Parts: sequence; C-alpha cells; structure tokens
Amino acid sequence: MSEINIPIKQLPLEQLPKESKRSIKISSGEYHQRWRLIKDTLAHYGVVAGGLGVIVAIVLIFFYLLYVVYPLFISANAEPVSEYAVPEQALGNTLLLEVEEQNEVGARFTDSGQVVFFEAATGKTLLTQAVAIPEGAHITSFAQGSPINEGAVIYGLSDGRAVIVKHQYKVTYPNNVRVITPSLKYPLGEQPLVLDNSGAALEKIAVKVGENATTIVVKTADTPQGGGKIRLISFQKEQSLFADEAALTRTDSVLEQSAAGIAGILIDKEEANLYLISNDGQLGFFDIGDKSRPSLRQQQNVVDAGQKITSVAFLNSGLSLMIGDSSGLVAQWSMVKDKLNRPAMQKIRSFKVSDKAVVAINAEQRRKGFMTTDADGVVGIYHSTAEREMIKERVSDALPTAAVLSPRANALLVQSVDGKMHFWHVDNEHPEVSIKSLWQKVWYESYPKPAYTWQSSSANSDFEPKYSLTPLVFGTLKAAFYAMLVAMPLALMGAIYTAYFMAPQMRQYVKPSIEIMGALPTVILGFLAGLWLAPFMEEHLAGLFAMLMIVPVGVVLFAFAWSFVPKVIADNLSEGWDAAILVPVILLSGWFAFKVSVPLETFLFHGTLRDWFKTELGIGYDQRNAMVVGVAMGFAVIPTIFSIAEDAIFSVPKHLTVGSLALGATPWQTMVRVVLLTASPGIFSAVMIGFGRAVGETMIVLMATGNTPVMDLSVFQGLRTLAANIAVEMPESEVDSTHYRVLFLAALVLFMFTFVFNTLAEVIRQRLREKYSSL
Repeated sequence: MSEINIPIKQLPLEQLPKESKRSIKISSGEYHQRWRLIKDTLAHYGVVAGGLGVIVAIVLIFFYLLYVVYPLFISANAEPVSEYAVPEQALGNTLLLEVEEQNEVGARFTDSGQVVFFEAATGKTLLTQAVAIPEGAHITSFAQGSPINEGAVIYGLSDGRAVIVKHQYKVTYPNNVRVITPSLKYPLGEQPLVLDNSGAALEKIAVKVGENATTIVVKTADTPQGGGKIRLISFQKEQSLFADEAALTRTDSVLEQSAAGIAGILIDKEEANLYLISNDGQLGFFDIGDKSRPSLRQQQNVVDAGQKITSVAFLNSGLSLMIGDSSGLVAQWSMVKDKLNRPAMQKIRSFKVSDKAVVAINAEQRRKGFMTTDADGVVGIYHSTAEREMIKERVSDALPTAAVLSPRANALLVQSVDGKMHFWHVDNEHPEVSIKSLWQKVWYESYPKPAYTWQSSSANSDFEPKYSLTPLVFGTLKAAFYAMLVAMPLALMGAIYTAYFMAPQMRQYVKPSIEIMGALPTVILGFLAGLWLAPFMEEHLAGLFAMLMIVPVGVVLFAFAWSFVPKVIADNLSEGWDAAILVPVILLSGWFAFKVSVPLETFLFHGTLRDWFKTELGIGYDQRNAMVVGVAMGFAVIPTIFSIAEDAIFSVPKHLTVGSLALGATPWQTMVRVVLLTASPGIFSAVMIGFGRAVGETMIVLMATGNTPVMDLSVFQGLRTLAANIAVEMPESEVDSTHYRVLFLAALVLFMFTFVFNTLAEVIRQRLREKYSSL
C-alpha cells in the first residue's frame, strides 16, 4: 500500500499532529526572541551613539569657543623688516617722522624746511618737496597737529610768522596695482601767517587744524620791548553766499601767564583746552572755549620732586595726557569732574617703562595705546586701559632721535643717531584685553573713579572700549537669583502637594497643564513681560507688595473659617480636592489686595510707593527691572522644576510611605522625614536644571530688563546677562575683532559656568542618592 504525502503547509493548524504544532510554536518563539535581541542591540548602540554624539558636540563647542578666544591672550611681538640709511640725510635733521596707513610711504620733516617722502620698507626716495619758508626767515619751532584725519604740522619762524602744511596721500589703482602718491597742502594758504606783530621769534608753538577753525598757540622770544608772551590766535572760516572761498575771521588774545620756563604747549582736539608744560614739572590747564578770553582752570605739579618732564603727548581721544619724566615713569593724567562738577586733571594710572628718562611718547591713532622711547634706545608699546606692557625691544644700539607708530599700529619706524632708519613690523591685534580690564575695576577716561563697565561701542571714533565682563556675570546671577526666588517655592511646594496630597483625578489635569506651560516660547513671555507686565507692575507696585501679605492672610482666614463648616458639608469634599476650593480664595484675595492698595498707598506714603522709595530711601525705579525678570523668568522655570521634582516625589516607593503611616507617623511627618529625603536627589536635580535654565535664558532678560549692564543689587534696577549681551551685540561685531572675540569669551565663561555648576550638582546628587538609598 503506497503512502500519500500531504505537505504540512496545506493542512489547517488544527489538523496538524501535536509534534508539528510544537515545532511551529518553538520556531515562532525563537523568531521573536531573535527579533527582540536585534532591537535591544540596535537600541543599545543607538543610545551609546547618541550619548557619544552629545559628548562630542559639547567638546567641539568648547574647543571652537577656545579657538576663537585664544588670540586674545597671544603676546604681541615686533620683528625687524629692514634697516637702511636715512633718506636724503643731507637735507637736515629730522623734526618729525610719519608713515601713511598702508605702511608703504614714510615722510621725514627736516629742520631745513624740506619734506622727504620715501618707501618705508626700503628707504628709496619718492619725492622731496620744500615747504614755503619765506626768505630771510629760519625755523625756530615746529609742532605736529593731531595726526588723526589731519596730518598738519606748523613751522614757527624767526620773524614772528608761521606756515601750516599738511601731508596727504592719494591712492590710485592703475592696472590693478596700488599706487600711493604723496603731496603737501597748505590749508590756510602758502602765505605765512603773522602771529606776532613785533616780529619776535616763535620759540614754542602748537596748532590744531579743524574743518572750520584753526587754533594756534605760540610762545614768543624775549624782545627789547619786553619778555616773551603766550599768544592765542584763532582763525574761523566763514562761508559767504556770494563768494567762492571762505573768509577767515581772526581772534587774538594773550594769556595771563608767564612765558618763562614753558617747555611744551598742547591743544586738545576740540580746540577747547590748552595745556602748558613747565620745566619745573608744572601743568597749566586753560579753558580756551572762548578764544578771546582764555582762563586758567588748574595749575599743579605732575611729577615727583627732583624729576623733570621729558616728554608729553596726547592719548588718542585728547582727554588724557601721557607725561614721561626723567625717572622712566609715564603717568596718565585725564580730565575728570571734581566735587564741584568742574573739569580738572587727575592722575589715573602710571607705567614704569624704564630706569632711564623717557625721551619720546607716540600715541596710537585708533586705540588707547602708546609707544615710548627711553634714553637707552629701548622702545616699548603699552595699552593704557588694559595697563599692559605689550612689547619692549631694543630697536637700535644707537640712541633713537625720532620714532613713529603707523596709523594702524602694525609697524614702527625709528631713526637713530648713527644715521640709520629701522623699519619694524608689529603684531599687536588685541591689546585692550587683560585680566584687569575683564574682571577688575578700571579707571576710564572722564570717569570720576574706577568702575566695572561694559560699553563696547560708541558713535565717537575716539571711544575707549570697556570690556568688563563683571557686570554681565553679575547680571546673569542676579536674574537667575530672582527667577529662582519666585520659581523654587511655587514649583517645589506645588510638586509636593500634587505628588503626595492631591487626588489622582485632579493630578491628571494639573500636572499636564503645568508641563504645557514649559512649551510656551520664551520670546512670547519676554514680549508680554516687556510690553504688559513691566508697565502693570510699575503702576500697581503697592498692590504687588500688598498681595504678598493679604493673600496668605486670606488663605489662613479661609482655613480657619473652614474648621467651622458643618461636618456633613466638609465630608462631601473628597480627599485631595482641597486645592480646588482655594483657587477662588486666592483670586479674590489678590483682587482685594490691588483694590485696597491705592488708598493705602495714598494714606501711608502721601503719593506713590515709587516716589517714596526715591525720596526717602534714595532707591530709583526702572520700569524694566529685576523684579519683572524674576516674575517672567520664574514663570518660565516653574514647569521644569515642578515636573522633575513631582516625578521624583511620586516615584518614592509606596511601601516606605505606608510603613511610615503604619508606625504612627502623620502624613506631614512622612512627607518631611521619608518622602523628601528619598526624593532629594531628584528634587536637587530639578532645582539645578531650573537654575541652569535661568542662567542661560536669553529672550526674557533681553526684552524685560532694559538691558543695562549695571551692578546694582536693587530689585528695581535693570541688568544685562551674558546670554542677552551675546544676542544683542554679536550681529554688530566685526568678525575677528576684539569685540567679536570678547563676546565669544563671554560665551565660554557661560559655558564653563554651567558645565562646572552642573558637574558639582551631579556629584552632590549622587552622594544624596547613596546616602538615602537605604531608606
């Protein structure tokens, strides 16, 4: 009898033999087991890859920030480019050296009235031009006007006349090759100006040439008719409607100051202040705003006893004088307001640049730096605000006779007494940054005292950048403190009640509702805080303080009244729903606080609370202040702290709470001594994450604080945080500039602060977990 083979797959499952059914089930179980292992493996490697990706991303961010910030702390250096003989040395001794902006063309003004233009790198003569010195007169004095956007010099002559000349450079690009053509220009004409009608020689002279006015101050030599005088001459251009050329209006005056012993004369850029330097170390400070009536403001000694003034120069802005003496000290004297609000010269810092006399000081044209040359031929470059010595090099073995920094401060040209010219390249990109300028108080120009200040830019090109990070760090911590002051009590108390006391049905609505608050865009919160909350709090300041007292009192009174409610009614309220009936009580108490605050404010303070703070306590009130930030940012931080803390408390094992209650502890005792201790690692994590959220917040503090970088603990004053400062100023900063890199330094500080703080928080959390894990 033949066997009939029927494929198993063609039979229904119920008709299969038991052995076949068992094998199919085993095969299906193995399949599902393999698939589970594959998914577990994929999940494992996915989690590992994600974690490593996060770590790599953080490390890359750190190193990128470090890469951008590092150039701030690279030391400046200078290196020689070339050395050559002084161009056209036979034309006379050098009175002044100049270099144009591209460091390609140099100029040498000589005591014979010749100007020699030459290639700065090679010394090749490009042009020699004679200044229009009249016959029969010789040069007795020489001075440079402000080199910034002016380039004017003045020659004082032996017959009481003077010639003003400007050196200028025309840049062209024939065949795409840059060509710089130097030339001379006479802003007041080639005809010499008669400054002293008696014909006395001009021994000392100073000039400032403006667009519409020119101011000249001279010291005349003694004459048979009398001693020398200090004369002030001003030329004002007046444009006529019917003439092509402007007419010059002249004003003459004589200072009531002895000319004897005057060693130097300086005029500030605004042509409003005059400084006379005496051989005995005296500085005379004159107001020449009214050119017809100059007046003495201050006379004082500016060097130590036994020392002499050896060199003087204006710092870039014209607000400070750098005064070098015979001991090698350079002091910065700046104009500040005295106790009577009058301008006066004040010594704000000093630099010990050498043990020898400082023979020359040259200020940078665009920054607050300056170059010194001492009697040993050592050249040093310094930055006044940062109080840093950038470079100190011996340029020549011979004594320097003239030196100049290029307009961009990236090259220097030095002539030595041995007839050599030395051309050096200077690499000094970020002199404004130092530990002192970033973190300590700095005495800025025109400030009455040292201060922590952040002010990175100004409309004035002479502006002194202020890069102190201290007020930004202070503002960051201040904003986070007030936000946590609002958020922590509300979030933690709410989490405790929701997780432990609230009815489960009510918790299902409350917890998701609060967590949804965390999804609100912070830009919306900042917008509402700046445009609605800040004016509201300003108008109802007394009501806010009244609410802090009336709402708790209202809740306590309601609880007291509830104790007298009949037991039948009280028992109808399900356990855990107590908070629901408190909501209208809190709302009514808040409404009552705002209503009663107006008459109370008028009765107690005879006006508004803001005015009382100002008049009685001297506390000002800014509309956008730390209190507004505390409320707005606290609202943003509450969901984060609440959600994590509530989960931690709710996750405490039930056997712990049940065991505590079974042993006779009350619910509050159980909460305080069992639940909170067990959940403390999670609660601590919630607080730390909330604090990190507050520290890194940008948009709320940007829109609700006024963004003022002030250091004031008052809750009624504004602030500026690190994150908000980066958001505001980064789009305006020039790439790779000092400002740009300091902003990245602020980002690095914020990064390191959060990293270190979170690391410490994790260490503390782990110790708390180990300590209370045995409960």
